[in-house]
Amino acid sequence: MKKVVIIGGGFAGSYIARKLENKFEVVLIDSKDYFEFTPGILRTIVEPSHIRNIQILHTHYLKRSKVIVGCVDIITKEYITLENNKIYFDYLVICSGSSYNVPFKEKDIIKVTRAKHLRDCYDDLCKAKEVLIIGGGLVGVELAAEICTHYDDKKIIIIHSKEKLIERNHEKAIRYAEKFLKRKGVKIVYAERAIQKNKNFFLTDKGNKFKADMAFLCTGITPNYDFMKPNFPKSLNKKNQIIVNEYLQLIGERNIFAAGDITDRLEEKTAQNAERQSQIVVNNIIALENKEKLKDYHPRTGPLVISLGKLDGIFSYKNLNFNGIIPAFLKFFIEKREMWKLKTS
Repeated sequence: MKKVVIIGGGFAGSYIARKLENKFEVVLIDSKDYFEFTPGILRTIVEPSHIRNIQILHTHYLKRSKVIVGCVDIITKEYITLENNKIYFDYLVICSGSSYNVPFKEKDIIKVTRAKHLRDCYDDLCKAKEVLIIGGGLVGVELAAEICTHYDDKKIIIIHSKEKLIERNHEKAIRYAEKFLKRKGVKIVYAERAIQKNKNFFLTDKGNKFKADMAFLCTGITPNYDFMKPNFPKSLNKKNQIIVNEYLQLIGERNIFAAGDITDRLEEKTAQNAERQSQIVVNNIIALENKEKLKDYHPRTGPLVISLGKLDGIFSYKNLNFNGIIPAFLKFFIEKREMWKLKTS
């Protein structure tokens, strides 16, 4: 039986492992031993018990795959190295995702890609009076909404380097998010960038100073690509994303694929798009084995659901935009559906 090695156990990697483990010898390598529904992480900052709803051990939904917890050091055309051990493959799929590029070195800056940090700082948040959120994209907006809808005694400030919140979204969604947060007392500082921290104060590039008991970093996402540098540096674009062809293969490599946030596809880095890419990868690995035609991947704009706490949200798809409790319910339903699929697989 041929071996498929998958780097990363997020939406893309977990999907591919599930779909291929009955046809191949599958090895899933992840930095943690569980799958996490990342769109639900932010709620754990105000509701720590929610973590039980969004995590499941890889070994609970993978029946035949081998799961290795660790970080890949180097990949070659034939094998990967992990803590000086070589693991050979017939097919390699890179789903290593992304993380935050932290400009601040202090330990009290919370990186919101790390759920454990969010859970651990719950008690500190309860005591904090002034909360700073650096970045007004989707993550920053949802995090601000979670905090301001759970607490009415916090002074919350968003520092955003752009002129608008969630600027890649429809104008109606942008206006609603801004209006919602301001109505809840959130202060939004536009066109400024936090560049320096001194004790409990943050300095912006325009010389303004903001005090904060807690700060959350919601900007500066960078792909997890270090293992590519030794042997595949030319397969990375200027953003250090992996350059793939229309079949999601590394250029010039028949048996190496990539899916999810790590790819250079021009589309929003969402769970939905990661799963769509994963479907193509699964199809094309099977097609290669059967000597069949490979399938193209076509980026597209899909629907987006933004939660603003438990009882409000935004649904946005092209020119269709609506707000209120229905999008909030949709976000809840999507989370329940995705976790149910894993628990019953």
